[in-house]
Order: sequence, then C-alpha cells, then structure tokens
Amino acid sequence: MSKSPTPALLQGTLDLLILHSVGRGPLHGYAIAQTIHLLSDEVLKVEEGSLYPALYRLELSGALSASWGLSENNRKAKYYEITAVGRRIIAEQQATWERLSNAVDRVLAQEPKG
Repeated sequence: MSKSPTPALLQGTLDLLILHSVGRGPLHGYAIAQTIHLLSDEVLKVEEGSLYPALYRLELSGALSASWGLSENNRKAKYYEITAVGRRIIAEQQATWERLSNAVDRVLAQEPKG
C-alpha cells in the first residue's frame, strides 16, 4: 500500500511551521525540515528549495537569528534561533491559522446537497 502524495503547504504556513520548530530550540536547516516532517506524522515534507529561502527571509525580517556551529555529525551548520519578533509572528499567524482551519472544518462538516 503506497502513502498518499505529500500535500502542498498553503501559502504562509511554511514560515509558521519553521518558527514553531525553531521555537522548540536552536536547529540547523536539515533538522528543521526533519522536525516538521516528524511532528506532522511524516505527512509534511519541506524541500530545500523552499526551506532555505524561507530561512533567509525570516532571518532578514528579524524573526530568526543565526550563528554557525557544528552539527551532530561534526559538519559546519548554520543554527537558527527564534527572536522576540518571531514569537510575536507565531502568535499572530497561529491565531489566523486557527480561524482559517475552523472555517474550513465548518464548511466540510456541511452535508452536500444532491
């Protein structure tokens, strides 16, 4: 039995997922992608082509700070930490996501006619 295809992330959710993952503690890029994948029960997969531009954008906006360190396998890696700005963004975006998610749930709970 094959797994369902990985769903595409809605626009804007990647930043929220990254900030939430890094809010758990400093992580390098690959670890952020793995955290999202594992916490989503392996439903969500973040590709490098989406992840690293988002990390760069979040760092430029002040939501993340970054410093170089060594990864678990002794390789040089850029570690990201959430900032106060990032925590504020999480609070705002999480509230928006919950409203959107609840609205979609209400629509899907309605029986289709016909």
